[in-house]
Amino acid sequence: MRLDLDCRGLRCPAPIIALAKALPTVDVGDEIAVAATDVAARVDVQAWCRMRDQEYVGEEMAEDGTPLYVVRRLL
Repeated sequence: MRLDLDCRGLRCPAPIIALAKALPTVDVGDEIAVAATDVAARVDVQAWCRMRDQEYVGEEMAEDGTPLYVVRRLL
């Protein structure tokens, strides 16, 4: 399963806060995709994954061209 979070237009640290709040709502092994227009999200999501022992899967593109940062829940 994959949960999509729409964080378009939100500035740092809002996308990371949304990711942190959403993590407990998905099962271990499931993914969360964060759609974020804030350029800081590219490094913030990766750093958050390292600090929280979660897997950063990579970056995709939404249909509208917005970056999607994909995280897999490990714990």
